[in-house]
Amino acid sequence: MTPKTASATMAAQTPTTLPGAEVLMRALAEQGVEVIFGYPGGAVLPIYDALFRQNHIRHVLVRHEQAAVHAAEAYARSTGKVGVVLVTSGPGATNAVTGLLDAMMDSIPLVCLSGQVPTALIGNDAFQEADTTGITRPVTKYNYLVRRPEDLAPA
Repeated sequence: MTPKTASATMAAQTPTTLPGAEVLMRALAEQGVEVIFGYPGGAVLPIYDALFRQNHIRHVLVRHEQAAVHAAEAYARSTGKVGVVLVTSGPGATNAVTGLLDAMMDSIPLVCLSGQVPTALIGNDAFQEADTTGITRPVTKYNYLVRRPEDLAPA
């Protein structure tokens, strides 16, 4: 399925309000993403549910977040396409930092999607909370903390 047909197929199923995970999958499909490398965790399970409900983006399960980011980097180097990584919050995100720095230093196109604790718990020392935007700022070209699903795509 091409990104264009995937987008058309999903558009036919569009309800008035979509969960953020569904919006993310549609956006990735529209950008032509074919593969995501990742390791699941609690903070990204809704994204994994959306990923497994569709059939146009393949998932490569690794055994560690660092392996995911290095695999995505290798994919980008060998195909010329953007490597996409999906990791969970806290230690999942911090485990990706070395690979993010490597990709940035070598100008390799890489997108890392990381989970985070619920918005209301940010700054409250919640389980697996880490300042991932602050930690990754020096090792990425751009980073952003999505606080509301509406911020993922304009209406």
